Amino acid sequence: MIDLAAYSSTVQAAALVGAVLLEAIVLYVGYGALERVATPVVERIKHA
Repeated sequence: MIDLAAYSSTVQAAALVGAVLLEAIVLYVGYGALERVATPVVERIKHA
């Protein structure tokens, strides 16, 4: 874990916003990839 206590509150806030934004991007890409993989499998199961 990175210790941000020594930095100003502005830097801490910017780091938090950046971390949340990065997490959102990773989840967006991850769920998009999961949807591309899972959709054909679900369709195949539904029509079996």
